[in-house]
Amino acid sequence: MKADNADSGDTDKKYLSPTAIIDSDHPKITAYAEASVKGAGKDPVAKAVKLYYAVRDDIWYDPYVPFCLRKHYRASNVLKNGRGFCISKASLLCAAGRACGIPARVGFATVRNHLATKALIEFIGSDLFVYHGFVEFYLEGKWVKATPTFNAELCKRHKVKPLEFNGRDDSLFHAYNTEQEKFMEYVKYHGTYADIPVDIIVAEWKKVYGRDRVRRWIKDFDVSEGKPERSFHKENVV
Repeated sequence: MKADNADSGDTDKKYLSPTAIIDSDHPKITAYAEASVKGAGKDPVAKAVKLYYAVRDDIWYDPYVPFCLRKHYRASNVLKNGRGFCISKASLLCAAGRACGIPARVGFATVRNHLATKALIEFIGSDLFVYHGFVEFYLEGKWVKATPTFNAELCKRHKVKPLEFNGRDDSLFHAYNTEQEKFMEYVKYHGTYADIPVDIIVAEWKKVYGRDRVRRWIKDFDVSEGKPERSFHKENVV
């Protein structure tokens, strides 16, 4: 799978069509999308905004979930589980957008997280979050970035303002928290995709975090049968 042209205004059917991962035609997804945009009328911008806040706060951020298989990112599974990390939540938001007739795709970047928990940094072995995922909606003739990663409750705990989205301006991580400490730094962009490039993501993680470390993550998830053994929301902020 290759990245799309990030500067393209192409809104052909691949950005509106369901995939095996971004299953925007799943009954649970269509019902969730319909309920989330209630009151938005026919305005795509208003719908996108409502979808953003629904996914941002309905799905709790959890970096300790399985990640190596396509089913782990399937939008309907993310909705069912009620938790996921940036790519998981981007998959759901993208699917919900397509379900509402809004062209949507997923984008990726490497970010440096200055305020992660000590436990998470030790788990990953780095403060670099490689292939962080976000969504791009095609609204009013342009692609607009939306980052639904951190739910509002988690942001308060980390002393960061929850990211807002108005459907017209890019919604990207804050550079600083409310105490003017460094929060997020965008290091590199990896382009946009019509689907979640799972193989590319896992291969890049092995390259950056180490093949043995990633294999250990996969083995631990297999042993625990995918059940979380850590609680990110209870960890102390660095």
